[in-house]
Amino acid sequence: MTSGTPNLAQPELAQPALARARWYVVIVLGLVYALNIADRYVVSTVLEPIRKEFHLSDTGVAWLTGVALAFFYISVGLPIAKVADRTNRRNIVAGAMIVWSAMTALLGLTQNYWQFLVARIGVGIGEAGGTPPSTSIIADNFPRGRRAFVLTIYALGLPLGAWLGSTVAGWVVDYFHSWRAAFIALGIPGVIFGILILLTVREPVRGRFEYINESSAPAATFVETCNFLWTQRSAWHINAAGTVICLWGWGLLWWTQTYFEREYGLTTAQAGERLGTIYFWAGSGATIATGLILAHPSMQDPKRAAWMLAGLVTFSTIPSFIAYHTHSLGVATAMLWLVVPTAYLYVGPTMALLLNFLPPSMRAQGMAISLLTANVANLIIAPSIVGWISDALAGRMGNAESLRYALMALSLTGFWAAYHYWTSVRSYTADDARVRNFGKPDATITEP
Repeated sequence: MTSGTPNLAQPELAQPALARARWYVVIVLGLVYALNIADRYVVSTVLEPIRKEFHLSDTGVAWLTGVALAFFYISVGLPIAKVADRTNRRNIVAGAMIVWSAMTALLGLTQNYWQFLVARIGVGIGEAGGTPPSTSIIADNFPRGRRAFVLTIYALGLPLGAWLGSTVAGWVVDYFHSWRAAFIALGIPGVIFGILILLTVREPVRGRFEYINESSAPAATFVETCNFLWTQRSAWHINAAGTVICLWGWGLLWWTQTYFEREYGLTTAQAGERLGTIYFWAGSGATIATGLILAHPSMQDPKRAAWMLAGLVTFSTIPSFIAYHTHSLGVATAMLWLVVPTAYLYVGPTMALLLNFLPPSMRAQGMAISLLTANVANLIIAPSIVGWISDALAGRMGNAESLRYALMALSLTGFWAAYHYWTSVRSYTADDARVRNFGKPDATITEP
């Protein structure tokens, strides 16, 4: 806070009722995130049954389940984010959740490839309106210094959603003997939850905890957001790090259920329960521990958060390779207990770092750009490349061994993500000053 600027945060934070209301928003939006992730993980859980029923190759099932969603997600995500930077974000989140949940349930009623494709596109369109406005709402409920901690709590929705989409979905498939039942079981509650959001969550004042109040300022255009993001070298590298982590961690986990079924002969329920347990306990434990670390006053410096993430990703890349190199189910499972925490805990701190380097009028669009690149990596590049390599090698090695080699190649990209975290800290000081002075006509901005 610059000298002479009134501290808008402290009087509000001191009021218990308002504090409870803000944390209610975090919890509710975290559950939105959980259902968003669950709707994605359930596809990974039933990937092999879908591939067999529709008679698809690994590349074909990757295009049906991942690319179809990602293409429309990224196509409508930016326009929705632009609207979110101008209008009521609560309504966008609620409406988006109702749409993607209804389309998820509809996936359970599809009977052929084309019906599944259309419903999957609908899920992508709905999910595009979830995370960008949600994180923007949270950023306007807490001051800058607390956002890394708060968004890490919000990110607990990731391991919870992964558990729902893996273990719970596996149970449902096993009980009903149908992969379609899993989609229906996860889709219907989301429609009800979307209505709850409309009735109980309030839209916050935009930019109320910033150095200047932008509640009445016009929202930035997409071009202005891109230009500002490009000049913020710290934000650029943070976004690159998050994108490559999605390519690495989430790309690996996209195929791990299928790999376990092929390599070790597990059923859908057995593989889903094994992986869901890791997702929930390792992911939740690591996310909570990260939140506690980030809540410490010494971690208010964003450089420390970036250094921590760089070290963790570097360390986790090694067991991610071993997990697919080994032919032992026990060793592979043990390695995933070391990999999954990093694949999840990075989300909250990375979101906070990115949002702190963007002014309020650009946050939803900036987050949408970040999710665009992440989803291209996670839903298009990783599934397609792994599927293509697996298909190319299958004739000589068999489906299980070919998929193993494809996943080993992907595992090494973790080192690339760590590089971007290390590099991002070089321009933190200049980029922070640029955000603090954004919108001030007499501001002098030093280029990084």
